[in-house]
Amino acid sequence: MPTLFPREVYQQLRDAAMGVRRLQKLDRPEANERVWVDIEGWQLLLDFEGSHLHHCERCHHPDGRQGSLDTWQRYGTDPVSLLSTWEMAQIERLLSQPG
Repeated sequence: MPTLFPREVYQQLRDAAMGVRRLQKLDRPEANERVWVDIEGWQLLLDFEGSHLHHCERCHHPDGRQGSLDTWQRYGTDPVSLLSTWEMAQIERLLSQPG
């Protein structure tokens, strides 16, 4: 099955930042300031440094396709690095809200 490209995953994050798609934290415990989120069926494992979004570790598409930091490095970037400063701040704000 084909891998997810960084731009495909970025688009989900961008849409969540813009309020076009719903982003919610999943109750899946992870270590080292990593958080699982769901964006309308797309599940992403996001890594933080303190309260700042650092990168996306991996993503699972509803159709079974997957992508990970290891595979995205071949393309020279990860989805989070494609976010604008404003988009990143919006995602961080959404994830800092309770609930």
